[in-house]
Amino acid sequence: MSQNSTNTAGDKKKSALDILKNYSGPEVRIMEVCGTHTHEIFRLGIRKILPKNIRLISGPGCPVCVTPVIFIDEALLLALEHGCTICTFGDLVRVPGTSSSLQKARGEGAKVQVVYSPADAVDYAAAHPQEQVVFLSVGFETTTPSVCLAVQSAQEKGVENFSVLTANKTMPGAYEAMKDSTDLYLYPGHVHAIVGTGICEELAARGVSGVCAGFTAAELVTALAVAVTKFEKGEPFFVNCYPRVVRPQGQPAAVRLVDSMMEPCDSEWRGIGEIPLSGMKLRDSYAQFDARIKFNLPKVEGKSNPACRCGEVLQGKCLPSDCKVFGKVCTPEHPIGACMVSGEGACSAFYLYGGE
Repeated sequence: MSQNSTNTAGDKKKSALDILKNYSGPEVRIMEVCGTHTHEIFRLGIRKILPKNIRLISGPGCPVCVTPVIFIDEALLLALEHGCTICTFGDLVRVPGTSSSLQKARGEGAKVQVVYSPADAVDYAAAHPQEQVVFLSVGFETTTPSVCLAVQSAQEKGVENFSVLTANKTMPGAYEAMKDSTDLYLYPGHVHAIVGTGICEELAARGVSGVCAGFTAAELVTALAVAVTKFEKGEPFFVNCYPRVVRPQGQPAAVRLVDSMMEPCDSEWRGIGEIPLSGMKLRDSYAQFDARIKFNLPKVEGKSNPACRCGEVLQGKCLPSDCKVFGKVCTPEHPIGACMVSGEGACSAFYLYGGE
C-alpha cells in the first residue's frame, strides 16, 4: 500500500471520529442489534468517545439471550424424561430454565455434549447409534443454513437417531417489533451477508432508518458517523457501510437451502413476546428430524426468574446496571438471566467492560 493511500485511510477514520465527537444534532438512539457489535463497541472504547446526545441501545441480537425459558425447559424434558443426549453450543448449558439448567441436569446424570457445529452433533449421533441425540438449534439467519446442512447430512447417511429442537429466528420481525424503541438500527453485518439488504431498504421506505455495519474499529466508527450525519438531515435512510461482505442479493444459495427445508412459524422472543412468523421450523418432509414431533413434546409453560430484567434490557427499556441483581447475585459465573450467560449478551458486556 502506498503512503498516500495509507494517509487517506487515516484521514477518513479521523474524520469519522471527529463527526462523532463533535455531533451537536438532536438526541439519537441507535440500537446495535448484533450482540457482537455490543461487545466490540465496548471493547474498542467507542462508547467513551460519544457525546451524551448519541445513545447506544443494546437490542435483541443475541440468539441465546432471546431464546425463551420454555426452550430450555423443553431441552430438560428431552434430557431427563426421554433420556436424550443433548448436543449444544456452550453458552446454552448455563442458561436458566424455569427451575433448572442443562448444567445442573448434567450434574444429575443427564447427557449433555458441547459441540462446535451442528455437523458435530450428526457425527456424535452416528458414532452412538444407541443414543437419541438432539441438537439445540438456536440462531438467526447466519447459522440456520448449517443446521439445514446437518439435517440433510443425517438423512443422506441414514442417521435416524438424530433430531433438532429448533429455536431459529429471523430478524425482520424483530426490526418491526422494536422500531419504536430506537431512532435507527445498526444492522448486523453477518445476518445481512446471508439475506442481503432488501429488508433494510423496505424498512427505510416505511420510515425506519439504519446502517449495516462491519466489526472492525474503522467500520464501526464509520457506520456510526454515517448514521448520525444522515439522521441529522431528518429523512429516513439506509446505508450499507459493510459492502466488502454484505451484497444487496446476500447469499442466494443459502437462502434457497433454508427455504427448501424450513418454513416460517410464530416464535417467542424473550422479553418481546411472540412475533408472528419470526421463527423457522422444519418442513413436514423433514418431520422425522423435528424433536418436538419425534418425542411428542407437550406444550411447556416456562417462567423466568422475577428478579431478572433481561426482557427489558433486550427491549432497550433499561440498562443492565439498572437491574438490582446485576453484578451482585447475577454474574457470568452465576448467571440469573441469559443476557449475563452469553458471550454476546448485553449484561455480560456491561459487566466485563464496566458499562454504566
